[in-house]
Amino acid sequence: MIVSPLLAYLFYMPLKNKSASYQRWLFLIGSGLFLHILMDAFTSYGTGWFEPFHHYRVTFNTLFIADPFFAIPLFIGAIALLIIRRNALRARKVVTLMALVLSCVYLFTTLGIKLYVNSVIKSDLAAKNIQHQEFMAAPTPLNNILWYSIVKSNGNFYVGYYSILDKEKTVSWEYFRKNDSLLDPMEDKKEVELLQRFSKHYYCLNKVDSTVIFSDMRFGQIGGWYIPQAPFVFNFNLQLKENNRLSLQQGRFKSFNSKDLEVLLERVKGK
Repeated sequence: MIVSPLLAYLFYMPLKNKSASYQRWLFLIGSGLFLHILMDAFTSYGTGWFEPFHHYRVTFNTLFIADPFFAIPLFIGAIALLIIRRNALRARKVVTLMALVLSCVYLFTTLGIKLYVNSVIKSDLAAKNIQHQEFMAAPTPLNNILWYSIVKSNGNFYVGYYSILDKEKTVSWEYFRKNDSLLDPMEDKKEVELLQRFSKHYYCLNKVDSTVIFSDMRFGQIGGWYIPQAPFVFNFNLQLKENNRLSLQQGRFKSFNSKDLEVLLERVKGK
């Protein structure tokens, strides 16, 4: 946000005799940047609002990274504005207002769903006597009905799925070991510390040959709604090279296939 006045000035100066005022450029750029970092906070990825003063990432976990139901009203509104005549100011205002209202209503609805899902998870953990320190819940791909949850429990994790259309308020949990000892040879490595901080310590590790797979669990699994030990989507490959040098590479994203999507749609309907 600090750079907004500078960016507005850079856009305004070359076109100052042909375009909007500096104040309008400032509003356009400033509001765009503000809304961008605000909306990112509603996803599991989150936003570093307080960087560089503090590394905490703000995450509300109410939207999947790409949620069509939030984006469609805005997309249709943008297309309509391109079609409507420029001098039809009333029609343009109505379209803009409707698009914003529909997306905002959906956004606030996701907050209510999030609170409900959290209450179901808390009750289920208590009923099953699962000791835990904290948990997070986030929507699965392309919807806000089926939710994915990770529970931190005595250094390891439980992962489960719950649809708000499920007949019973219960979650089937799958246990995952964190395997933190695999990082012991990499102690005091800055890259590892950054990954741990970025993942908010929601990560697990596996070893394949000499490579340690660091899985950020917050972004879910592909097919986890029907494959209990499905691999996680977001991974980093860690490998110690000569002279104790650490090689870090981002792993390939796991992609959807038709069966994953088909079973996801069925699971969304509840069980």
